[in-house]
Amino acid sequence: MSYSGFDLTGRTAVVIGGTSGIGRAIAYGLAQSGANVVCSSRRSEEVDKTAAEMEGLGRSTIRCVSDVSDRESIKGLLDECVQGFGKVDILVNSAGRTKREPTIDQSEEDWDAILETNLNGTLRACQIFGRHMIGNGYGRIINIASLSTFVSLFEVAAYSASKAAVASLTKSLAIEWAKHGVNVNAIAPGVFRTALNTKLLDETPRGQEFLTRTPMGRFGNVEELAGAAVFLASDAASYVTGEVLVVDGGFLASGVNQ
Repeated sequence: MSYSGFDLTGRTAVVIGGTSGIGRAIAYGLAQSGANVVCSSRRSEEVDKTAAEMEGLGRSTIRCVSDVSDRESIKGLLDECVQGFGKVDILVNSAGRTKREPTIDQSEEDWDAILETNLNGTLRACQIFGRHMIGNGYGRIINIASLSTFVSLFEVAAYSASKAAVASLTKSLAIEWAKHGVNVNAIAPGVFRTALNTKLLDETPRGQEFLTRTPMGRFGNVEELAGAAVFLASDAASYVTGEVLVVDGGFLASGVNQ
């Protein structure tokens, strides 16, 4: 007898920051597991492209841009999804930004901009979609943390601070909303190859250090995050909340590797 706990048929998922990279890979995984998936970001052409891909998988979707720094745009995204599907069951917060520079030189403007997107944007989406889910008595929220939630990465202090805070926020919301049927968890990706970081990973000492510290001896493929997201979004994780699920090829377990 097969186990159906991972089946997301009939569920509606919204992936903010879902038109590229990690968010897009998670969206694919949710769609392939049966969910109707709405991928939203700031660029309408990317929203249109990803929506067509979701439809190509046989899933229903809508086309709606959003900006996590704009509360009204997030409210508009929820309203369109409710109008189109009746409810939202799953929220993935994948919008993010970073900038590498010595912390002593970082301007308050750059610091604030990174925390505004990574932390405040996550909070806004959780508040807006969380209230909807609490009203329905059911919801699955998945935030995106980082290796830097747990360990320091050189010269990205604002990013690291924001991602440590995302993990703390995830736990706080989990204990507040558990009694309402809303599970709040996070995924902490290790080092995954994307279009934006290929040169850094392949051609710099920083990339080589990441590789050396990863016991599996390779960088992740973003598709390898889909399983974690499907698990946390599904009934298989019905008793899991307040957790940060690390998907890192063994990076955080690494000490002496030879």
